[in-house]
Amino acid sequence: MAGLLAAAALYVEALRSLRSRGVHIAGLSRSRWCFMAGLAVVFLALQSPIHTYADRRLSVHMVQHLLLTMVAAPLLILGRPITVALAASSQGFRRRIALPVLRSRAVRIVAHPLTAWGCLTVVLWASHFSPVYNRALESTSIHAAEHVAYLGAALLFWWPLVGGDPIPGRLSHPARILYLFLAMPQTTFLGLAIYSADHVLYPHYALVASTFGGSAIADQHLAGAIMWTAGMFLIVPALGYVLMDWLRRDELEASRSDRRLRAGDQLTGAPPGTSAFG
Repeated sequence: MAGLLAAAALYVEALRSLRSRGVHIAGLSRSRWCFMAGLAVVFLALQSPIHTYADRRLSVHMVQHLLLTMVAAPLLILGRPITVALAASSQGFRRRIALPVLRSRAVRIVAHPLTAWGCLTVVLWASHFSPVYNRALESTSIHAAEHVAYLGAALLFWWPLVGGDPIPGRLSHPARILYLFLAMPQTTFLGLAIYSADHVLYPHYALVASTFGGSAIADQHLAGAIMWTAGMFLIVPALGYVLMDWLRRDELEASRSDRRLRAGDQLTGAPPGTSAFG
């Protein structure tokens, strides 16, 4: 909770600083709403009854993780926090610290699309098919670390796709579509693996089922189905966003080309829409 409040306060303070200095960033209003919506989804996942029931039902736990990785993370990235922070900071801080860090080899490696894609894949599979998942259900600190890992890996994953911040590793629009199509099977196969398991994968849920009632294996099948289907459906809006952004960029480039042609016609004295050479 403290982290969410701190993130919101820092973002709002940065916006206040930009307004007071008259700094304009195109699309900032949309970015602000996206960032605040992302924080709201994190709050919903970690501070609402979803978090309470996630310890009792794997299906609810799956919803919680999907909220963090497939909803909150892209919304936070669309908030362009690095752009806002850079614009609100002093010129000296940007020149001496921020920009050198963003251009460093370490950041280029971490922000590389292959690193980001691999990081989320490893986090998802390793957490679900190792003792870590069950231990997280019985330890508050491990559970918190698991959520940090999920959100952190998801932020890295979404940055090359929808990020507008000045970081390395930006993909062309065709590459973004390929990136998404390669990511889709990961959640699908993971959900299918959980759904197909013929035994309870996490002893914690078997113990909880014996106490509160219900079938742990049936709930596990439901959790796998949620991951299997929701992972695919949540990718669709991302694909739509990439396609719309691609079209918008093409329209902007066409508009710039038209302006350059008109400017050239005016300089050469040629009638608009004709060539200066004949």
